[in-house]
Amino acid sequence: MNQQKVPEMRFEGFTDDWEQRKLGELSSFEYGLNAAATEFDGKNKYIRITDIDDDSREFNLSDVTSPDTDLSNAENYKLAVGDILFARTGASVGKTYIYKTSDGLVYYAGFLIRAKIKEEYNPEFVFHNTLTTDYEKFIKVTSMRSGQPGINAQEYSQFEVKLPSKPEQDKIATCFRSIDTLIALHQRKCDRLNNLKKAMLIKMFPRDGQNVPEMRFEGFSDDWEQCKLGELSSFEYGLNAAATEFDGKNKYIRITDIDDDSREFNLSDVTSPDTDLSNAENYKLAVGDILFARTGASVGKTYIYKTSDGLVYYAGFLIRAKIKEEYNPEFVFHNTLTTDYEKFIKVTSMRSGQPGINAQEYSQFEVKLPSKPEQDKIATCFRSIDTLIALHQRKINRLKNLKKALLQKMLV
Repeated sequence: MNQQKVPEMRFEGFTDDWEQRKLGELSSFEYGLNAAATEFDGKNKYIRITDIDDDSREFNLSDVTSPDTDLSNAENYKLAVGDILFARTGASVGKTYIYKTSDGLVYYAGFLIRAKIKEEYNPEFVFHNTLTTDYEKFIKVTSMRSGQPGINAQEYSQFEVKLPSKPEQDKIATCFRSIDTLIALHQRKCDRLNNLKKAMLIKMFPRDGQNVPEMRFEGFSDDWEQCKLGELSSFEYGLNAAATEFDGKNKYIRITDIDDDSREFNLSDVTSPDTDLSNAENYKLAVGDILFARTGASVGKTYIYKTSDGLVYYAGFLIRAKIKEEYNPEFVFHNTLTTDYEKFIKVTSMRSGQPGINAQEYSQFEVKLPSKPEQDKIATCFRSIDTLIALHQRKINRLKNLKKALLQKMLV
């Protein structure tokens, strides 16, 4: 554990050394409700390990359930303000969540442990100690088992927390709450924009058996034509080279580098191709190139190259489609985000082994096309939404990085 007695950064007016306490001195522990989950009854929510978001540590309410038991005997398993939950087993051991009244009436499940923080301490301050590198080290060491990893209440009680006075705890907790509120604000805006985009993908592309979409820009009335992707583009397979440490210039995109949700190139762990690039000119991406994943669980995933991504080579388990000049590549790309495309992938990727789709099969995907000016209008519309989403996502990332830095500087 860190042996410092004060943090690097403090609020004005606080100078006393921090004291070290074990988590068991600050709280009491209780195990969760041993009940299965059932369909949400509209009132009683059930939080399990899998319902705690790995990144935000929020209660993920996208698929909320209720406990499948008589709740008249479950009063002790209701969460209250300031309760902190700890995952006690499996790959997510150590994951934590602090209850918020906005989450409603929540019962907690058996693979979670609740810590009820004593009144003389700030629960949010204690919770933020579970987001530090010291906590990560504690979890790594303590969770080691001969079978799957696990930590029980007695072991959690041994985690050491350094504490300032209660007023300083309150100040620090308020600071982190303000950052979390801003992150949540931008995340809600991101979610609304993503939902808007999903709705417009349904309305601005023709449905099965139809030749025009439900929603169109003014001035366009002609029927859309149906073409196969192979008529709009040529296909090329990627570079068969391993990935190596990023050389500062030449980026390498693989299936795993394409974000599942945003379809952006995830540059958090960028690599370079481990090969002589003097012979790899044909594998450089250019504006409008679309990549298709051809094998594995991510088959069908797509990405469209952007100049802001820099100099990028594409890997062997990806197929590049070079769209012909008379078509708009962004319009074609957005066809790969539709339910029609999802159905095509599901049917076409079936194999006796792992799923896969080759270039010849991708060429058979049917794309409905309006005139080039209408393609351009639709592409511009979606680009505007994507730009707003990216703007809010950058703000979220900056706030998360600020929080990480402050966790290091404001906690001992």
